[in-house]
Amino acid sequence: MRAAAFTVRRKIKFEPQETIQPQDSGVDYPDYVVVPTCCGLIALYRSDLEGSSARPHKDMERKAADDAQRSASGSRTATPVHALGADAVLALLDVDPARGLGSGEANARLQSHGTNEIQKEEPIGLLTLLLRQFISPVIWLLIAAAVVATIFGEVSDAIAIGVVLVLNASIGFVTEYRARRSMDAIRTLGQTRSRVLRDGRHQTISSRDLVAGDIVLLSAGNVVPADVRVIELTSLQASEAALTGESVPVEKQVAAVPASAPLGDRASMLLKGTAVTRGDCSGVVTATGMDTELGHVTRLMMGTPDAPSPLERQLQSLGGQLLWLTIVLCALITAIGMLAGRETFLMIHAGIALAVAAIPEGLPIVATVALAGGIWRMAQRNALVERMAAVETLGSTTVIFTDKTGTLTENRLAAAEVWLASGRSSLPVRGDSVGLRELLETGVLCNHAKLSTEGEGTGDPLELALLHAARDQGIDVEELRDGWRQTAERPFDSAAKMMLTAHRSDGEARLFCKGAPERLIELACSNLTADGDTVAMTADMRGEWSRRADEMAASGLRVLALARSVDGDSKGSVEDVGDLALLGLVGFQDPPRHDVEEAIQACQDAGIRVVMVTGDHIATATAISQQVGIESKTATGIDGARLDQLLQSHDGGQLELREANVFARVTPEHKLRLVEQLQAAGEIVAMTGDGVNDAPALRQADIGVAMGKRGTDVAREAADMVLLDDSFPTIVAAIAQGRVIFENIRRFVVYLLSCNLSEVLVVALAILFGLPMALLPLQILFLNLVTDVFPAFALAAGRGDPDILKRRPRPPSEQLIGAPEWSVIIRYGLTITAVTLIALVVAVRGLGLDAAEATTVSFLTIAIAQLLHVFNMRKPGSSFFVNDVTHNRWVWAALGLCCLLLALAVYVPWAAAALQLMPPSPLAWLLIIGLGITPVIAAQLFEAFELKNTRSIVANT
Repeated sequence: MRAAAFTVRRKIKFEPQETIQPQDSGVDYPDYVVVPTCCGLIALYRSDLEGSSARPHKDMERKAADDAQRSASGSRTATPVHALGADAVLALLDVDPARGLGSGEANARLQSHGTNEIQKEEPIGLLTLLLRQFISPVIWLLIAAAVVATIFGEVSDAIAIGVVLVLNASIGFVTEYRARRSMDAIRTLGQTRSRVLRDGRHQTISSRDLVAGDIVLLSAGNVVPADVRVIELTSLQASEAALTGESVPVEKQVAAVPASAPLGDRASMLLKGTAVTRGDCSGVVTATGMDTELGHVTRLMMGTPDAPSPLERQLQSLGGQLLWLTIVLCALITAIGMLAGRETFLMIHAGIALAVAAIPEGLPIVATVALAGGIWRMAQRNALVERMAAVETLGSTTVIFTDKTGTLTENRLAAAEVWLASGRSSLPVRGDSVGLRELLETGVLCNHAKLSTEGEGTGDPLELALLHAARDQGIDVEELRDGWRQTAERPFDSAAKMMLTAHRSDGEARLFCKGAPERLIELACSNLTADGDTVAMTADMRGEWSRRADEMAASGLRVLALARSVDGDSKGSVEDVGDLALLGLVGFQDPPRHDVEEAIQACQDAGIRVVMVTGDHIATATAISQQVGIESKTATGIDGARLDQLLQSHDGGQLELREANVFARVTPEHKLRLVEQLQAAGEIVAMTGDGVNDAPALRQADIGVAMGKRGTDVAREAADMVLLDDSFPTIVAAIAQGRVIFENIRRFVVYLLSCNLSEVLVVALAILFGLPMALLPLQILFLNLVTDVFPAFALAAGRGDPDILKRRPRPPSEQLIGAPEWSVIIRYGLTITAVTLIALVVAVRGLGLDAAEATTVSFLTIAIAQLLHVFNMRKPGSSFFVNDVTHNRWVWAALGLCCLLLALAVYVPWAAAALQLMPPSPLAWLLIIGLGITPVIAAQLFEAFELKNTRSIVANT
């Protein structure tokens, strides 16, 4: 018979490996049987046992190795490698763990499967990015107007329109220009070196040259360079927070785990990007490059394009509406004018003017400045925004998916509770007791961690938490360790589930032990009483201690038991345990941040649903959610297995998904699908995260929020906003700022569109009534880019309503400019149109001015009316003299600047010549000013009348 693989047990000593910065292996395997022999376990092909003369060909074995590596595209129905024994996996990959792969075989596999690298998404070229700025119907309309102006010899108009096009394209290019670094950040994680066993000797090779079947050697401080099935280990522990969201390091084992185990429970695997925090091991590479979990996340990100924000979509929709309005209006006016016998050249000139008037050229500029101002204010509050539109998007958020570890919690383990014979208590405990002191002293002595002078320290997070708890209870850690000198140690391992240390003090020898509650409760022969005595452990006592451990675990704590040898019963040998006395249980948790509960309450008051999405255990997630005040209609959250069922149901499990606000043991796919589900239901989704596993959902969400302190490069590059302080309350402040920005944008869009509507109507009606051109194209551009823009800038800088977070979020379907806003736009547009046409008629027929002088009167009248129109943009119901607009110093500065620019346009010869303006007479100025202030007075009278009617209706009801 042919032995496919065998195992040799040996003591592992590894040299340090370079530290570097993860998919389910569904594989088709040949039939095999694992049988015991004198040499250990041997994996044999079933055909060998059945006496078949046909033995597996080398190509078949190669195919098995190929299949073992193929995770992303492999069959999900076959047994995954984490559910197979280590010997079986070695057999499948055709590798001897004592020698590793041969160099020739490794090179062949490298040629066949490619390097251990992550694919890079091709970035958008600068030229493509620039050309994209011109892919807009509104831009096409302006280009058409410029071409027509050039054909008919209106060079100045064409140049002015060209300047506007270049300005808009420049703004769009600059705001969109951000390097696509997400894929680069992921790819660089694997560009290091790894220690492997090849040709029977240890070698250090580039991590990019790893192949399936390589035997890799890892120790504490390393980060795994590929997906690895553990073969042998010594006290192995790995931190998987960046991959699974698990808040504490995970103990690893050689034994297989169930095939259905979620990613965070695959204790037999080490996955690319997860850090080894304790111990050492050897393992066999089962997946490299894009077939690793990291590669799977990359595929998800590459398949998740950046979606336009709600604001961008609404501004695009508004642009489309303005385009059709302009086309219809230009065609209608031109046709009517020609039918009325007006000159063709005049009608073409009027068409150009209408096209320019209908488009608010200043809108992109003002929107950019408004968002940039929001970015600056948010940066002052530790929120760094990379994508401008994300500022407003956060303000329209209806659901926040938040990670648990580090966002809602402090991202550190702390000893939260103890359960002694005297009862259960929270730490720190007031006063002192023999039982508590003994328990904490044991935690200090059976411990490798060290506290620094600053109080932080280095070592296993759980051991550090024990040291902090002891120090907080008044125990001098260093003095205690000096008094009890350690003489021997039995390190923690996953089989024994405990750690033992032997100590001596003044001739007395004692063992101290910590480990899994079930293990120590089973081993302990006695337990410590509240008085400090020891009593024999009975079956009832064991049952009671087991119940206590289960109760603590159910409340979301990670539970550890501590014990020591009975006085005088130890010979100082870790191999001879003797009579252990159980001291009690310690419960650890990642404590909630102190300011999170208030911030979550503020979100809920603002009508925003807060949902915890974590890779941690369901009990831990549920406990933390209750502590921070996340509301949920379900008693517990939904774990990954149940979430799979809901997502596969015909209705997507919508009701249960809406009622549960805690999701635990979730994968990157789960997070991505949850975001997609809610977006499909019309929600505006914000997603927070810090790990590689969060990146696809961060990119898919309407706004991705990454952590700045502990977040990975991948998460930060996939997000729209980075929290510099990793604080959830910072998100709440950003939401308030986003809502203010939206209100400001809506306000200045109403202002700009009412001004543009008046310009369109003035030009169109003057043509229809046989009057001179009321406004020339260049004059309209001057109005749109100068006298309209500066007041709009001032409105964009408003501080907003201080009670804005007390409102419900606006419905996602609500338009930026809806029916109420169009009503205001039409009302004010008609009023400004009326006074401008009256000024034009009086100038021509009352004052007897020629066409150029009359056009100057209409230009200045509409300019002043539009400037004063800014006071109509105050909050409804507020006083005319005391309101958010009159208190805005930028409004007064804008009005002063615009008045100066108008004076220069009229009285500076070269400017007046370019705009075809003439200095008005004193009588003309009286006409201009008198009619220019009329719209703002009329607006106040109309609002007073409307308010009186409203009060009358309320009184009658």
